[in-house]
Amino acid sequence: MKVYYSTDDMPAFNRAVLTIGTFDGVHLGHQQILEQLKQEAARIAGETVIITFHPHPRKVVSGTQPAFHLLNTIEERIELLDKNGIDHLVVVPFTAAFAQQTPEAYIEHFLIEKFHPHTIIIGYDHRFGQGRTGNYKLLEAYSDRSGFRLMEIPPHVIDENTVSSTRIRQAILDGRIEPANTLLGYDFFFEGTVVEGNKLGRVLGYPTANLRMENEEKLVPGNGIYVVEAELGGQKSEVGSQKSNLEFQTSDLRPQISVLRGMMSIGIRPTITDNRRTIEVNLFDFNADIYGRTLRVYVKKYLRPEEKFDGLEALKVQLAKDKEDSLRYFGLNSSS
Repeated sequence: MKVYYSTDDMPAFNRAVLTIGTFDGVHLGHQQILEQLKQEAARIAGETVIITFHPHPRKVVSGTQPAFHLLNTIEERIELLDKNGIDHLVVVPFTAAFAQQTPEAYIEHFLIEKFHPHTIIIGYDHRFGQGRTGNYKLLEAYSDRSGFRLMEIPPHVIDENTVSSTRIRQAILDGRIEPANTLLGYDFFFEGTVVEGNKLGRVLGYPTANLRMENEEKLVPGNGIYVVEAELGGQKSEVGSQKSNLEFQTSDLRPQISVLRGMMSIGIRPTITDNRRTIEVNLFDFNADIYGRTLRVYVKKYLRPEEKFDGLEALKVQLAKDKEDSLRYFGLNSSS
């Protein structure tokens, strides 16, 4: 997949079959739309093109709204779309000026002049332009006189996507990881930088990688104990850098070594009366200095809520049980 961060440097696409959206989560509902896009492009020997926006339009046009969290960072979204076999992704900087253009200018000077689409596939509820006044009917009028085909994503697919995105976010916040992963079609994941903690885990015999999230908009699961897999990446400065109009390979953003198994705690560590929310990952059969490196965590299963125990010995007993439960999830035992 080729990724473009500027519409000024794009090539002339071959019979572009395009769609537009944020595609947060790139979940099973979104994947239906991507399949429709690919099938239509194959039918006419064209290329698939997705237009997405960064930052999220809601952040720009509704500054008074409370902070919201996304299922994917832009880098993760790029990776997931690449895995779905899309030819071209255009990441359009979403600014106040872009949002203020009239719907007619959006169609004429953005969609038509920049992309010369053969086919646009879009939902019946798609809104664009100043005040979100542009709609499917306006696109339909332009398609008749501008020569591009307009195809509607079935209403039930759009409605299901809206419900799915909301359900997935809420399920992750509630610790209902397995239902969320089913709707996503993959295991929910996030990345953080490994930083120094208070090293209490070492004292207890369960050393942890303490993670600092680098993107405040990225959704983090609710407090509790989880079964996880993890992949270790490079130093923070070595990964996650944006490229400009280059061919994207999945390995560009993926961590570099094999999958590790472990368990994770998210919460305020009530047993030691620590009110700071932390993310700590205990990696099984792993002992290395990884400070400053990125760790990608795949959240597999919710084990239990965080609890306040009667001292560190009681906590240690529970951690042993958590490890046994985690190993059992992987079909292993403590002697494996």
